Amino acid sequence: MIYYWLHIVFVFFGSKFFWKRVNLDENFSRSRRVSILDCDAFRFMANSKYFYYMDLIRLEITFRTDLYKNTIKKRKYPVIGSQKIIYKKPLKRWTKFNITLILEGWDDNWVYHRQVFSRNNEVYAIGFTKVGFWYKHKIQEIRPIIFESGIKLKEKPVSSEVLKMFDKDYNILKTTEK
Repeated sequence: MIYYWLHIVFVFFGSKFFWKRVNLDENFSRSRRVSILDCDAFRFMANSKYFYYMDLIRLEITFRTDLYKNTIKKRKYPVIGSQKIIYKKPLKRWTKFNITLILEGWDDNWVYHRQVFSRNNEVYAIGFTKVGFWYKHKIQEIRPIIFESGIKLKEKPVSSEVLKMFDKDYNILKTTEK
């Protein structure tokens, strides 16, 4: 956990003082290398690390845009509504890979992203996230937040394929409550 928070501090300071600003509505990529600390049995990247890198790239884009000053500085905190991942091939220890954050669209309360893990132009995994902002014990309307933060598009509807992927999540929670 300490490594996670140190990495977030590194991303925060890099974003604020060393790296140039980016646009919220453009694809954003970062190159990474699978370290020995990322691996299960020291060979392949652990499944949990994919989610770790998905968190980091979302936080980096938050810090490198006006989203930070319009959310976290105003005590509106990003929350994951749901996330899914599809694995195709494992990433081996010491290999370089790219993770690309792609804005899929938004609805009233949620922003949807696709995160593609690739190496040598080959897809290794694809993650999908549904993210909102929490303030005073409820999820906030997303449009004012993203428009104030620099989204240039008037509207970007989420594809039915992505919406369908997250469609039954709330019902699963309701049926498993005891």
